[in-house]
Amino acid sequence: MRSDFKNTALVPALAFTGRRHWLRAALACWLGLSIFGWSPMANANNLEVGKPAPQLVLHTLDGRSIDSRDLKGKVVILTFWATWCGPCREELPLLSAYAARHAKQGLEVLGFSLDSPDDLAEVKKVAASLSFPVGLLGNPWAGDYGRIWHIPVNFTIDRDGVLVDNGWKDKEPVWTAERLERIVTPLLR
Repeated sequence: MRSDFKNTALVPALAFTGRRHWLRAALACWLGLSIFGWSPMANANNLEVGKPAPQLVLHTLDGRSIDSRDLKGKVVILTFWATWCGPCREELPLLSAYAARHAKQGLEVLGFSLDSPDDLAEVKKVAASLSFPVGLLGNPWAGDYGRIWHIPVNFTIDRDGVLVDNGWKDKEPVWTAERLERIVTPLLR
């Protein structure tokens, strides 16, 4: 009986060692990438209002790919949301109505859902009520926009492809009618 106890006690110890080994390996990879000048966290920190906006491609639920670089000449809002996010669900109808009203003025909204593929049915249900294209982000990394770690978060790009609103710097990141009028409407004139 005592030897059984020792063997079962060994299993958690091995699991702990395995996790520790995995964490060390992950840290080593992150440090190695940072040494060579690539750091996902730094990418988001490098976003600057007034500088060219980083490229991002939306792979829509209906199979299209929309590259933000191809939208030069339009005002673009990149919005990151999820079906389980209450503030996102409040923001989406407002943003959708605003996008529909201003589409003829050159406004394009791209919706990136952070939901997992398992939640695709719910994402499609929400997307059906929106006036803009939606796709699953696939993972929390959004290129040079960094790791999407809180939502909603939005980025606005002017007609020249310049970042005019950095969602990481917004104290109140949820779109309101007032924020849209203050930030986006002047760009549409």
